[in-house]
Amino acid sequence: MNIEVSARITRLPPYLFGRINALKAAKRRAGCDVIDLGMGNPIDPSPDFVVDKLAIAARDPHNHRYSASAGLYNLRRELARKYERRYGVQLDPDKEVVVTIGSKEGFSHLMLAMLGAGDTVVVGDPAYPIHVYAVALAGGNVISVPLGNDAAFLTRVEDVLKNLYPRPKLLVLNYPHNPSAITVEPLFYRQTVELARQYNVLVINDFAYGETCFDGYQAPSFLAVPGGKEVGVELSTMSKPYNMAGWRVGFCCGNAEMVQALATIKGYYDYGHFAPIQIASILALRNGDEFVAAQAQVYQRRRDILVAGLRKIGWQVDSPRASMFVWARVAEQHLAGQGTIDFSLRLLEEAEVAVAPGRGFGANGEGFVRIALVENELRIKQALRQMDACLNGRKHQRPQSRRAAGTPAATESTTEEHATAQDRAGLVGG
Repeated sequence: MNIEVSARITRLPPYLFGRINALKAAKRRAGCDVIDLGMGNPIDPSPDFVVDKLAIAARDPHNHRYSASAGLYNLRRELARKYERRYGVQLDPDKEVVVTIGSKEGFSHLMLAMLGAGDTVVVGDPAYPIHVYAVALAGGNVISVPLGNDAAFLTRVEDVLKNLYPRPKLLVLNYPHNPSAITVEPLFYRQTVELARQYNVLVINDFAYGETCFDGYQAPSFLAVPGGKEVGVELSTMSKPYNMAGWRVGFCCGNAEMVQALATIKGYYDYGHFAPIQIASILALRNGDEFVAAQAQVYQRRRDILVAGLRKIGWQVDSPRASMFVWARVAEQHLAGQGTIDFSLRLLEEAEVAVAPGRGFGANGEGFVRIALVENELRIKQALRQMDACLNGRKHQRPQSRRAAGTPAATESTTEEHATAQDRAGLVGG
């Protein structure tokens, strides 16, 4: 039987992480201890008080029924309170906040809510893959603009808005940025609002790493600048700051019409999260500020070790002010004429360290790799030793087990089936 899939599937760009995922799965099946720094998937546990609340709420049979697609009111209200406390932004929980199944789902369904066939979206390059894929799935077209965080980037965006017809409908921002980890100051957002008003374009800011900041830097919210809420929305998640990636709790807030359009789409697609997850998330937002700050310090220490080690290997690396990634330019002698996809395959094969190739995030990512700060400090040091041995020919003794490399017992118990299931799902781009 000849099965013809939807045209929206055939419109998707090639998935450039596939070969790396396949090799990683094969090496794990062969018993290799791959140090996976490719995906932003936290290994650290969720807060104990949040897990305890989940257990209590899960035992209440009243919470076993369908939930609300837009999210429990008390959770939306708690998110609004946090925005006021942290950013000075006032949000109406009824009209300006919707709960999403992670920021990725929220962004994808927001594209369905906002785009029609042929509509155009401006996205920086390199970009988090879903910022491109979700547009294609919604029938829209992406205009890639070389990424930046300054007036020069906004000038490039303005050139597109001024000269393209029909005019683009959406501008996608993502600061702190994934994969490059670049950051912005409030002035950048004020200039963005002026641009949005001038050219009647709506703004979406993916703020997934807004609370994972270092060295005293505090990432600004797009909604905190005058007019931000009038021209756009902001997506956030509990995955990174609260180590709740598997809980899949995110938010879209800001412009009421855009938020309600997303809520309408979600009303057709899902019944919302399991209520106990939402109830526990309320407690996390209410009482988790100290936990979030402490977790950022954990990532900062890992960042310092990784950046110092990469520079010692011979790479050009900036120390990021935010996010859970280091965006590193690979030394030419280590690329040895290869692109970053083939280089990452070689690193995985010979050093047993997985990283995300920059080319997988767009043409302007070539020459870089993204390295996630998801392993503990001892494992990061071991990964650096193995990379040094592979790339510079230095000899280092590899550990005989995960425990010898400092991996906690909870991570040792991760099954091969779980790991390979993640590989099959293509999660290296997270």
